[in-house]
Amino acid sequence: MSGPNSQYDPVEVTPLKPEEVEAARDAALAAIAGAGDLEELKRVRLEHAGDRSPLALANREIGALPPQARKEAGQRVGQARGAVNQALAARQAVLEREHEERMLVEETVDVTLPVARSPRGARHPLTTGAEMIADIFVSMGWEVAEGPVVEAEWLNFDALNLGPDHPARTMQDTFWVEPAEDHIVLRTQTSPVQARTMLTRKPPIYVVCPGRVFRTDEYDATHSPMFHQVEGIVIDEGITLAHLKGTLDHFAEAMFGEGIVTRFRPSYFPFTEPSAEVDMRCFVCRGAEGAVESCRTCRGEGWIEWGGCGVVNPRVLVACGVDPERYTGFAFGMGIDRSLMFRTGATDLRDFFEGDVRFSSSFGTEI
Repeated sequence: MSGPNSQYDPVEVTPLKPEEVEAARDAALAAIAGAGDLEELKRVRLEHAGDRSPLALANREIGALPPQARKEAGQRVGQARGAVNQALAARQAVLEREHEERMLVEETVDVTLPVARSPRGARHPLTTGAEMIADIFVSMGWEVAEGPVVEAEWLNFDALNLGPDHPARTMQDTFWVEPAEDHIVLRTQTSPVQARTMLTRKPPIYVVCPGRVFRTDEYDATHSPMFHQVEGIVIDEGITLAHLKGTLDHFAEAMFGEGIVTRFRPSYFPFTEPSAEVDMRCFVCRGAEGAVESCRTCRGEGWIEWGGCGVVNPRVLVACGVDPERYTGFAFGMGIDRSLMFRTGATDLRDFFEGDVRFSSSFGTEI
């Protein structure tokens, strides 16, 4: 059996010949220098420094050499591969820098040019209006109460002294929830919240109740089957009609400006006695001589109808578990939608419900 060929001449292994290694190195360096972008450099890397590149194949041949020939061949191939890798790294850095500079130029955005931006939304004026009204009363030390819009018939009518034969209990004004024997309605006013408050709290009570209400009205410029009310109730010892007048004067002034006052006209509501219609001084002409006759807002009256009010009927107090011999109180109610139409100059109630963001945006974030 023959032994290893210790006289094997490495020069005879073609890939390891000095001129072949130098040729492969020079070809790789030329290809690297000629790469015009990162994608082309990637192809050059695979071709000249990958596993199937000439220098990689030459490196594999070193193991077949005799021990005394491997050192020289390894140094030769290693130096060539090192030069190629250094050139690749240097060219990579140059091309990346050129790519970033090109991106800065090609992808520059001129922020001074007009653009078609998607418009931002806006909070609905009824939402901000209700919050503003609530803030007025919270600043006076009152609380804000809420209740369900689907309400028991007893709370919506009976607890408020609206007997079974009252016209408001007919299908003409009220949305009834089927089946009728469940005695459930869509609340026709926010007064049930007042009843719930008296049933669950002990006096003194100072509560304001904004919210949605429902009635079978036609949908037109001044009416809607769904609208918004704000009602307030006070139950305490020694409450008189004078407290009611002072409260509404402050409310009107906070809503419509300094100097706006209210007046009462006798009226009838089942849940208050005595009862009154509330008018407020016209916020446009302010009742001034020479301006009232031509004022289109109050139509020459100097006053604008605003809402209803009165002293809480003792029957309502008894129904809600409050001692009428000890406590008295007052209640009032206004339409939030109507108040905002006065305040903003809106002429069509339907604008508040059509969902046009252009209408809401015109009010900004506050009213």
